Formats: sequence, structure tokens, C-alpha cells
Amino acid sequence: MNSIPGRNEAVQLLAWYAEMGVDLAMEDEPQDRFAETAAAHAVTGNASGGSPIQASRERPLPTLERAPSERFSGERPPLVVPAAASTPAQDVAVADARSRAREAKSLDELRSILETYDGVPLKKTATKLVFADGNPQAKVMFVGEAPGMEEDREGLPFVGRAGQLLDKMLTAVGLDRTSVYIANILPWRPPGNRKPTPQETELCLPFARRQIELVNPDILVLLGGTPTSVLLGKDGIMKLRGQWHDYEIDGRAIKALPTLHPAFLLRTPSQKKFAWRDFRALKAELNAGVR
Repeated sequence: MNSIPGRNEAVQLLAWYAEMGVDLAMEDEPQDRFAETAAAHAVTGNASGGSPIQASRERPLPTLERAPSERFSGERPPLVVPAAASTPAQDVAVADARSRAREAKSLDELRSILETYDGVPLKKTATKLVFADGNPQAKVMFVGEAPGMEEDREGLPFVGRAGQLLDKMLTAVGLDRTSVYIANILPWRPPGNRKPTPQETELCLPFARRQIELVNPDILVLLGGTPTSVLLGKDGIMKLRGQWHDYEIDGRAIKALPTLHPAFLLRTPSQKKFAWRDFRALKAELNAGVR
């Protein structure tokens, strides 16, 4: 027996749409096409005495009515998702996070600040601070979304199944954790590995930006939709992956390459070929010299 999808299923479906790059709406209002078809079958089938299948074949397809300015433009209006409303308390907390992040003059100081900072509620539910791994002098910095269960336990980023896949991907292009630097936008694990809320991301972003500034890499590799969205201000990882962008910080443009998150590749192995192309582009850029 079919059941009506609940909130979790709906959220997962929307997340999958986002990963696939589905970010355009066909119409302003949602339409339940299944209900329309069922109703048409019931009316047309009973009136004609024919089968629902025959009735559906005879019924003309619906037309989509558009405003005059949209009919011949070749583009559809974007699906706009409203951002979470800011509150005075959130604004104060973000301002404090920015102030504290600016205090750090080195990566060690930034880690110390985060270890004593209590302005992010996620810290209370996490086991350990997951600051970074790898070589802080590396030319390439990888940025993910947030730690998972294994990372929370060990205090290092990308050590679970996704991290093991990342290690293999690095090896395939002649890199390893001694030649790259790895961090996340959020240094604490969200409970249950859930997706970070916009408020949590906003609070942690000043520290992530300062971390990038202090590492000062030649190349940023953005693993997945979240770091791509918050650092580049662009959504749709499937459309953006494999393309070079500029990340502006401290008066300097750093080359940034969005690619697919290893956790997504574990769920969707057929997409690994795209990540392999991205890593080959990374290797080519390193071989050519980026400074």
C-alpha cells in the first residue's frame, strides 16, 4: 500500500533535486498532475464508457500559459527559495563570530579561538572540534560541508567512507594528505549528520573564510553544493562542477573548482566519471603552474 510522503522524504527529494541542478520552476503554482489525470479518467472514462487509458490518449495535453514577456524569451523564471529571516540575536552572533575570526593571526590561533568559542550551538552537541588535516603550506585546499560521525569521533575531516574515497581520488592524481590541506565550512558535526541550517552555516562561515585566508592556497577545491554556494554565491553543483571560478579574499583571486562530494559519489557511483574529470582538470592546473 502506498503511503503519503512525509516531511523527511520531501526534504530528501528536494535535496536530491538540488544535487541534480534542478533549480527552475515550470509554473508559479505547483500542479498535482497525478490528481488531474485521475479526475480526468474518472469523468471521461465513465461518460464515454471507454477505459481510462483510452480516455487519457484522447484527452489533449494541457498548455502552459505564460506572461507575454516570458513566452518567447527562451528562459524560465528561477525558482526562488526565500532565505531564513534574520533576527537581532542572529545578527549579533554573526557579528561576534566575524570579530573573533579576525583576531586570529595564525591557524593555531584560529583553532584555539574555536576551541574556546561558545557562540555556535553545534559545539554543545559535538564530541570534538574538527579543524583541519593535511599540510597548511599546500597549494591546494579542499573544503567540504561538515564533519560526520567518524570525523566527530577522531577530530579530523574526511576519515570515514567518504574520506577514504577522497584519499583514493587524491592518489589517482598524484596527491595525498601531505600535499593538500582539508577543512570544512562547519568544524562541528550537526546532530545525526543532518544538513546544516542556514543559521549554523552563517555563524561558522567567518571562521572558514579566515582559515582560507590564513592558508592562502593557490587552488580551492569545493566539495559539494554547500561550500560552493556559501563561498562562491552560486547554486547548482551539477552545473557548476568542473568549471573554474575566482574566490575573492584579502584582495586576491584564488582559483576555485567545484566538484562532487565524495559522500554523493558513494550514493551515486555513476557520477564518479564527472569527479574524475574534475580531478584531472585540477592536476592539469597544478602541472601548468597557478601562480
